[in-house]
Amino acid sequence: MLSEKLRAWTNPFRSALARIIGRWGISPNAVTLFGYALHLPVMWAVAVGRFTVGGILLALAGAFDALDGSVAREMGLVTQFGAFLDSVMDRFSEATVLLGLLLYYVQRGDRIEPILIYVAVVGSIMVSYTRARAEGLGVECKEGLFTRFERVILLVVGLVVGVMRPVLWVLAILTVFTAIQRIYSVWRKTLS
Repeated sequence: MLSEKLRAWTNPFRSALARIIGRWGISPNAVTLFGYALHLPVMWAVAVGRFTVGGILLALAGAFDALDGSVAREMGLVTQFGAFLDSVMDRFSEATVLLGLLLYYVQRGDRIEPILIYVAVVGSIMVSYTRARAEGLGVECKEGLFTRFERVILLVVGLVVGVMRPVLWVLAILTVFTAIQRIYSVWRKTLS
């Protein structure tokens, strides 16, 4: 997966930054919540049609979002609640950005884009839910073409370049496809 390769490549930088944050005494959960807060200006920017600004802010928020786990590991504060909070706030972050897009397109009176955004939100939630539910049953489920990392990258590119309709089509189709991939994977693993 692309996200795993990027994680490995950026690990030295993230660890160094995490050590600095840890020295300041900022908890990993505070980093998680601040990471979510960085998505609020993204929502505002896209809601008012400033897509390029929104894309740049989303890239920064996404980069910051990868720090909470590193801070937890560097400080020796890895907890189940921290992992849970991070996962939940990731869903809120993505939904917040898509809400900004929804507001923009509803204000313009567009009809296709709000439907695509709805499907993308449902697909995104189902990608996460299928993994969580499978792992709750003791079945590993990390497969899938379009994880959160790929979705964020696509949104950043679409916003910066200003080609949101094709991006929304891709998001809508591939999030649902990825959820179906995971359903199929769990089915195959649980046949025995």
